[in-house]
Amino acid sequence: MTLNGERGAQSIEPHTFADAEKLVQKLYQPGSPQEISRIQNALQKLQRSQQGWQFADALLQSQDEKVRFFGALTFTIKINQDWQGNSLSDADATLLLDRLIEWLIRLVNAGESQLVIRKLCSSLIAYYLRPAGRWKQCIRHLVLSFNEGHVIPSDTLSQGPETGPVAAKLSLPCLMATLWFAGGLVEEVGKTNATSIQTHKYHERVSSNIGDAVAILNCSMTITPGQDVKITEESVKCFQSWVMYAHRAWIDKALELAPLRSLTPLAIQALHHENSYDVTVELFTDVLTNFSAFLTAGDLESLSTLLASTRARQIVSGLKGGDYDPEALSFARFLLAYGDATVQDLAKKSEDPLLSQIVHQLLELLRCEGYAGAEDEICAQALEFWMTYTEFLIDSLFAAGEEKPAWMDSARQRVVEVIEASWVKIRIPPHEVAASWDSDARAGFKAFRADVQDLLQSSYTLLGVDVFENLARLALQSLEDRAWLHLEATLFCLNALSGSTSDEDSVDTMLSRLFGSSLFADMSSTVEPIPAKTRQTAVNMITKYTAFFERHFEYLPAMLNFLFESLKAPALASVAANAILSSCSSCRQVLIPELGAFLHQYEVLLTWATAEVYTKEKVIGGIAAIVQAIPRDEDKYGSLSTLVEFVERDVNDCIKFMEASQAEEFQASGVCALKCLASMGKALRAPDNAVIDLDGDAPQSVYWAKGPGASLQAKVVQIMETVTGLMRWNSDVVEASCQILRSGYKESAPGLFVFPPKVTVDLVLASKLDTARLDYVLDTACAMLSRQVHEPESTVKSAASAFLEYLLGVIHLMGGEPSSDPEVASSGIDLADKMVPHYLDCMMNTQNIQGLFDFTLKALTAAEIMPKRAAAHFWATFVQNFEVSGEVAMFAAAVTQQYGPQLCHLLVRNIGGEAARSELDVLAEPLKKLIFAQPQAKMWLSNALSSEDFPSQKVGSTEKRIWLQKIINLRGARATNSAVKDFWIACRGAEFAYAS
Repeated sequence: MTLNGERGAQSIEPHTFADAEKLVQKLYQPGSPQEISRIQNALQKLQRSQQGWQFADALLQSQDEKVRFFGALTFTIKINQDWQGNSLSDADATLLLDRLIEWLIRLVNAGESQLVIRKLCSSLIAYYLRPAGRWKQCIRHLVLSFNEGHVIPSDTLSQGPETGPVAAKLSLPCLMATLWFAGGLVEEVGKTNATSIQTHKYHERVSSNIGDAVAILNCSMTITPGQDVKITEESVKCFQSWVMYAHRAWIDKALELAPLRSLTPLAIQALHHENSYDVTVELFTDVLTNFSAFLTAGDLESLSTLLASTRARQIVSGLKGGDYDPEALSFARFLLAYGDATVQDLAKKSEDPLLSQIVHQLLELLRCEGYAGAEDEICAQALEFWMTYTEFLIDSLFAAGEEKPAWMDSARQRVVEVIEASWVKIRIPPHEVAASWDSDARAGFKAFRADVQDLLQSSYTLLGVDVFENLARLALQSLEDRAWLHLEATLFCLNALSGSTSDEDSVDTMLSRLFGSSLFADMSSTVEPIPAKTRQTAVNMITKYTAFFERHFEYLPAMLNFLFESLKAPALASVAANAILSSCSSCRQVLIPELGAFLHQYEVLLTWATAEVYTKEKVIGGIAAIVQAIPRDEDKYGSLSTLVEFVERDVNDCIKFMEASQAEEFQASGVCALKCLASMGKALRAPDNAVIDLDGDAPQSVYWAKGPGASLQAKVVQIMETVTGLMRWNSDVVEASCQILRSGYKESAPGLFVFPPKVTVDLVLASKLDTARLDYVLDTACAMLSRQVHEPESTVKSAASAFLEYLLGVIHLMGGEPSSDPEVASSGIDLADKMVPHYLDCMMNTQNIQGLFDFTLKALTAAEIMPKRAAAHFWATFVQNFEVSGEVAMFAAAVTQQYGPQLCHLLVRNIGGEAARSELDVLAEPLKKLIFAQPQAKMWLSNALSSEDFPSQKVGSTEKRIWLQKIINLRGARATNSAVKDFWIACRGAEFAYAS
């Protein structure tokens, strides 16, 4: 062994077996990462060398177990990496197989460790999986060779005795090694593609080995007095591997199941033996979950007898008491797997005593001690089964039509019991318990509650309004008993049903009883020790049943008093504020007389510690929604003026905090002011269901533009411009400003937040390249152009020209590189796209407009999808023929003629292999529009396909010509997309042809 280098840096080169052995030993000893890496590199070099075969053979002779393991590993590596095609002759391949089997026999008989034997089995499996390998009766070959004590020629296997009797005489170590090989064999073959021409033969060979596998399993799974438990365990594991392999082969119709099925009774017998119970339960859990069709009716009946036994009841009873030991948990998973596999029988055959007992035990799994996800490890899985059970009942009910199945009533009753058990499990823990949970426990409990919501929603289809009425009665009882945690669980369940119930009289009757009770008064009480979660769920219930309050205004006062009281509590403020917004929006008309009280309440809110951004913006939005319902603009003015004054306080605070260098408060106040305005603007929009008088010829009101409301609108603009000017770098501020502007874009009538285009133009032009969310600013300009409906065309065109000039300036500052800021580039191109065709004359009259077209073409080469998608859409729009004035049409035609060849060149490069597959549909759009609208497109595309920089050498001129003619003939039809993908695959290579 040579060691060279300076300061400890060594190059290690083993020259003899002794050197190699020492190096392997050193590999498993503590050492520095650098030293270990050098040793690994040296050994890997030796493994890959031509002498690697001899090296592996020599290492297996070592007295050191780790060295022998490395020798077996080296055989695996040599077989996988160096045996390619016919690199080994048939004679050499036979010698290699014989040598591996000889080593296996020798080491097994010498009492070798499991580690080495398993690795040597891996080498034999690797041999089996080589394309040039011809080892067919591999299991029989090993059994007969073990029996003889040496390898026997493979061509004499047909002359030997039956495999079963020989296997029964093998020693424990020999039988164990055979099981390891047989199990590992199907696990590895199962990973290969059965439909591939290259690997299908492995699966054919496995089929020819099934008889031998069954023979060794038959003798090893038969439990006899004094039998070593390890043999039973390994035989069950091997059986499991073969059954799971059979699942795939059965799907492919490549394997008969009968031989393997004959072993199932032996496996069921193993369930009754304590020493083999764990591994056998895992087997049946796996089979029931993944391949229940493997089990016969007789097998399932045998399992049902075991699952309904006294021992099974004892285990479930222990689980109910909180005994979550591994054996109990594995049994529970076994029981649930059986339930999933036999759910139809469990639902239909309630009169069967065994199945009825199993259903009861499945229900008991929902009644275990402890909180779901935190202490109870099984209830979440049990709930999944009952959701499956419920879904089967629903499917059966619909399939039966008017004739309800006879078994349905008893099955429905089980669902009722499941809901009752789930109600107990979703009760929130006391604060001190919840505080001790880690994040996983909290997430698990939350997920379980969400699953219960899903169950309730499904069950409503099955149980109807009865489930709602029962829960409502339970809520009233909990309220009377002052059982606050019970009440929370019940309200949670009622919230889950909000989307399932309709406006049935019985539902409204129960809600009237609940909301007309002391619920809101109790939840507002500061005397009762009510958990915050209970109050929070009560608040959530208001948002869930908003439609009820729209029908029953008499409950609004108590409800709103409760919500405003809830604003005082930090834990409730956010949900209460959201509920206020929702309630005011839905019941705006009836709340108009209470507007003064709302304004007063908001002023009180401003004095509370909970008056934070979210709370204020939601509440002020709710009040603005009420103002929106006032018919006359003149009557809206006073309330809106008061709301704006509230916002001005935040602006004044913002300026004071800035002057005092209180950065955090400065930002919070500014953001709050604009978010409140944005919330007001959104709330003041006409409701989606508002009636629009399309035939009316009454002139539009000028109240907000030129009348008394103009000064208030100017004040809103001033607030927005002041805060934005101070904090252009704050993304929340910029986004809120844009949302304020967008509030009026969709409106069909003037209003406080329906600004003239100049306001949007000023915001856009004041934005710099380093302005936060510049992409959103550009999107806002785009939105204005597409939605501005009440401004003269000349005014909007003037705005479009200003936007275009601004966009060219941004492009210049970006150096014409879309990749320098992909989001801004994408939004900028979208803005340009929005100008076609209505504002093409603005483009025509703008200097340096070529910078825009160059930029969009460059975006087609960008690595980022956003600017590339935007550019593709821009050109797909631009190259079409529009009905515009002659001068504008000439401008558009000239642009297309100038940029068409380059556009085609870039599209062809992308489609020719440079684009990602996910981008092809996007790129196909401008291609289709070009072909349909531009007669010269064929010439441009032909030149692009024949250019020297075409990115692929895998398609020739003939394929290009055929493809071009195909897409020309399609004339922009949808099938062009498929043609584009096919051409891309041809250019990239067949390995990219995955299923779309």
